[in-house]
Amino acid sequence: MLAVAGDDIRLEPSKEDVVDVEQNVAQLVDLLQLTPADPIPGTRETEFYCGRSQYKPDGRVFGGQVLAQCVMAAGQTVDATRPIHSLHGYFLRPGDVSEPITFGVEVLRDGGSFSARRVHAYQRDEPIMSVMASFQQEQDGLEHGDELPADVPPPEDCPQIAELLADVDIPFMRDWLRKRPFDVRPVEPPIYFEPDPAASAQERMWIRTLAPFPEDPLLNAAALAYASDFNLLEPVLRRQGLTWTTPGLRMASLDHAMWWHRPVRVDEWMLYSETSPSARGGRGLGLGRIFSRSGQLLATVAQEGMVRIKPRK
Repeated sequence: MLAVAGDDIRLEPSKEDVVDVEQNVAQLVDLLQLTPADPIPGTRETEFYCGRSQYKPDGRVFGGQVLAQCVMAAGQTVDATRPIHSLHGYFLRPGDVSEPITFGVEVLRDGGSFSARRVHAYQRDEPIMSVMASFQQEQDGLEHGDELPADVPPPEDCPQIAELLADVDIPFMRDWLRKRPFDVRPVEPPIYFEPDPAASAQERMWIRTLAPFPEDPLLNAAALAYASDFNLLEPVLRRQGLTWTTPGLRMASLDHAMWWHRPVRVDEWMLYSETSPSARGGRGLGLGRIFSRSGQLLATVAQEGMVRIKPRK
């Protein structure tokens, strides 16, 4: 299990921040560049790659980072004419940001249209995540998709996280937000300190990278996997009238599924529309749809996580 990560911001107020913005995105690109690695004895995988981790205040690896790196590892073994279309993964253990991650890829099948891969992410020779991914050759076929919600204001009318948290004197939070590569602009008021008065399970946000991003399709698909882990369980808290600072709150991602419906460009505005259809037994389910600004459904995401309120002694 990996701890659920917080939000990302876009910083644009000064020359220095613009340089930082470009550096933040460059660091994401670098984070997704894996290098060949030595095999791990006793495993079934045949291809191995190594990746590093980005800083996170709690010392745990951001789940979206591992998802994105698994996409990149699997994609190294598939022909570029077959983009990824689905991923199903389980978070098995917390990752340590101070340790490198080894990705082992097992080639399961290369058919006439589809390619299937299994990826395990290892630290200290133990799996921290297990992923199944499928790739498909581009083909013509039936087509339809959900429509962009009509009642959403444009991103220019939505505040940045930095603006919403400008008066919060928590140095590690400001530092964490300033180092992230995505601009996130929530439509609904955040619930860091105050609960949603409507107790609604709906949450929407505009997202894009802070600066231009390379055109490589696999890199964009991986970056969207990274962003797909943004607050996907937060609708559980909204529905229950909780906040991120509720005493005794414990949350962790358990699994993650994602379907890419169309090619994506992560440096263009996308609407991430999230909801929670169910919570029970210490678990909560989050569902998300990612739309282009023009209204096309780009991806669908699902994640279940542990959501518990630890009783006070």
